[in-house]
Amino acid sequence: MSTTGVEKLMQGYRRYRDGSYEKSRPLIEDLVARGQRPEVAVVACSDSRVDPAILFQSDPGDLFVVRNVANLVPPMEEEGKYHGTSAALEFAILGLGVQHLVVLGHAHCGGIKLMMDPEPYDSSFKFVPSWVSMLAAAHRRVLATMSKAGEEACTRACEQNAVLVSLENLTTFPWVRERVESGTLQLHGWYVDIAGPELSAYDWEAGKFTTCG
Repeated sequence: MSTTGVEKLMQGYRRYRDGSYEKSRPLIEDLVARGQRPEVAVVACSDSRVDPAILFQSDPGDLFVVRNVANLVPPMEEEGKYHGTSAALEFAILGLGVQHLVVLGHAHCGGIKLMMDPEPYDSSFKFVPSWVSMLAAAHRRVLATMSKAGEEACTRACEQNAVLVSLENLTTFPWVRERVESGTLQLHGWYVDIAGPELSAYDWEAGKFTTCG
């Protein structure tokens, strides 16, 4: 009999409870007693194949993770009532005082593909198209500068540009900008090709992504 998705989760929980939890018990008890103290916050995609904790083999308490479709940070704005990503970043930076903020993009991102070509997707989508529309300008730049490139190259460029859009939007938050200028917060743009795996980081001076060792 095959194991269903939920049954697999329960089996995994039991392995965690009886295995890695016991090994990490002193650390977890300290985190409970003294509170979390992560140095790094990560904005990652909700994609089931890109889990920052697994990708970077981090311990409990290492990462404060914000996940959404296409790892996007919206620009600072106060209209409306519900700002999940902005609230999480506010908590990480003002509440926890993280020192590093990583925007983690990835290859084969469904949200980016929908933004580039919405036709194959269910037209009943109401929220995703609006969410990824903040990448429209980046998409137009890719099309204008890579008119002779193939689909794969253009998609990769859009995925990496999504990271840059989020980094740019981060600086519209005054409490991000102030901490970057004072040197207490560093922003990082990373991109992982999940089939490799290959990790690249945005080089601010060179203006491009370079492969990490």
